[in-house]
Amino acid sequence: MVMDSAEAGDQGPGGGARADASRAVYVISVAAELAGVHPQTLRIYERKGLLDPRRTSGGSRRFSERDLARLRRIQKLTTEGLNLEGVRRVLELEAEVTRLRGELDRARAEARDQVESTHRHYRRELVPLSQSPVPYRTLRPVRRER
Repeated sequence: MVMDSAEAGDQGPGGGARADASRAVYVISVAAELAGVHPQTLRIYERKGLLDPRRTSGGSRRFSERDLARLRRIQKLTTEGLNLEGVRRVLELEAEVTRLRGELDRARAEARDQVESTHRHYRRELVPLSQSPVPYRTLRPVRRER
């Protein structure tokens, strides 16, 4: 595992490296070995837009755990028979579904907040009802003349 100098100083509690899936720490050869593919495969995936590893100031690729998880997803889809264009489309659709689920969750939370706010508003606006007895009067039946 190779770390940039800025990342090497990123220590968690107790001095150990902080576990962050987005930290780009693996050079291409290590990432390829961890994924069980040739480094050229990673370059092809990047060229096709399937992977987007970070770059160091010198231009070297650095892969994160998140990149490796995406690579495993790509491998799974290709072994199921999809070509790279199909894989790209599936990944786009999965990202869109994730984005839309986030939007839906936010909309639901906002609607819930609005309903709660409305209920609080109604409670403040309620006027207490006087519980004094109301006299009961019976009406006399109207007689019809024949």
